[in-house]
Amino acid sequence: MDSGIGLLAASAAVRRLRPDADLVLSFDPEGMPWGPRTPEDLTSRALAVAEAAAARRPEALIVGCNTATVHSLPALRAHLEPGIPVIGTVPAIKPAAAGGGPFAIWATPATTGSAYQRGLIEDFAVGVPVTEVPCWGLAEAVEHADQAAIDAAVTAAAELTPDDVTTVVLGCTHYELLTERIRAAVQRPGAAPLVLHGSAGAVAAQALRRIGARPAPDAPATGTVTVLLNGREGELPEPALTYAEGRLLRTVSPAASQ
Repeated sequence: MDSGIGLLAASAAVRRLRPDADLVLSFDPEGMPWGPRTPEDLTSRALAVAEAAAARRPEALIVGCNTATVHSLPALRAHLEPGIPVIGTVPAIKPAAAGGGPFAIWATPATTGSAYQRGLIEDFAVGVPVTEVPCWGLAEAVEHADQAAIDAAVTAAAELTPDDVTTVVLGCTHYELLTERIRAAVQRPGAAPLVLHGSAGAVAAQALRRIGARPAPDAPATGTVTVLLNGREGELPEPALTYAEGRLLRTVSPAASQ
């Protein structure tokens, strides 16, 4: 679940680990973007999107959005667990800090500087230089596949990223759809290859663990994809197909797969 196509990264990661898994992608096109909303409003919308997904009786629910995880995860868990395990998306600050070098966290303005993100830095990155980079307009540009706006936002964020960083944490799931463009913008000539840390792979693996399933990447590709747009079945938004993850998840209705 997410307001928009930020959920593609984790969904595609699940698909790669379990090609036989049936996926339900629950969007909130009437309410996106969630970032500028108050925490109370965002949580209300997140609960509605989660309820639409829960009606399909999933084994687990992935919150494919850092901002929703920051503000709404406790409410979602209180509402759905223990019947449906809820897996949040946490910026990969711990593995980035383990590398020891200076790193930057690219995130939405709503997440940058938040108590949640600062807490993760204090818990896992003590003594490691960290730069929080607010990426103004980048998630929105990705959502609409606006290439000029993506280039402008990536360039602006790269300019706020210190030259000595060795690692960038992608603290918004939308950004994981742009890994090579971000790498190209931040990589300094002559420097060691830049390390990018996203969350999708870890989130997908955690979802499987929570339901007692194992990765089976060689399983038959029999899994279906159902898209819910404010609770109504539909198709993946057209901009989603701009990205490799969206093309991987091109909609297959349960009826068509039978």
